[in-house]
Amino acid sequence: MDLKLSGKRALVTGSSSGLGEAMALLLAAEGAEVVVHGRNETRAKSVTAAIIEAGGKAGYAIGDLATDAGADAVAGAALEGGPIDVLVNNAGSYEHLSWADTSPEDWRETYEVNVISGVRMIQRLVPPMRERGWGRVITIGGGLAIQPMNTHPQYNATLAARHNLAVSLARELKDTGVTSNVVAPGAILVEAVKNLLTQIAPERGWGESWEDIERASTEQLVPNDTGRLGRPEEIASAVAFLASPLAGYISGATLRVDGGTVRSAQ
Repeated sequence: MDLKLSGKRALVTGSSSGLGEAMALLLAAEGAEVVVHGRNETRAKSVTAAIIEAGGKAGYAIGDLATDAGADAVAGAALEGGPIDVLVNNAGSYEHLSWADTSPEDWRETYEVNVISGVRMIQRLVPPMRERGWGRVITIGGGLAIQPMNTHPQYNATLAARHNLAVSLARELKDTGVTSNVVAPGAILVEAVKNLLTQIAPERGWGESWEDIERASTEQLVPNDTGRLGRPEEIASAVAFLASPLAGYISGATLRVDGGTVRSAQ
């Protein structure tokens, strides 16, 4: 299926590894020119090189989006090659903290990294989209935005904020040709998740093989209707579709890619 992304330029924040890397690779494979973003230049260059080696077009931008200066640097580098048509706000982080362990400073830092960073990029890159009459803003959220756990409350709250701002932005962009949507992943098998589950498997009696660990962790931690964890490529596919001209009638929506973890008819 041709997603008609040839000739489009996309910036994927936090794309030097993990989910963001998968998004960048797929968007490039679909014909978009991709700007890979990260704070580590070596890793960003590596993803960029992989795209180019596969026949795609890519560049990279380095900067900390939790600061105005970093956001300016990333936006400036991204725009050097031309206008940005697709902004994927993926960058973010979290720590496994309890309510008792989470300080107001933890909340502030998490909000800065996970929410205000995206706002910075929206403010720098969306006005030109509006002027051109076409654009896509895709925010990576998550099921914890609407079904929060008791742990890492500071992270749960920032996901809810990401969902909320994406819908508010869609209302703001009414009749402009620019859409704003959310992709909400469930538990996805990135390296950090696999390492964590493998580490805690012995104390929980989940077995020794990865197949047993994945099955048990899915049943006990993140029950869903598929009986497995998601793969980064599955999130990337959802992002690529929403980035496409084919998704022009979708705005203000949340596309859950979570195997049915969130139990809701909405």
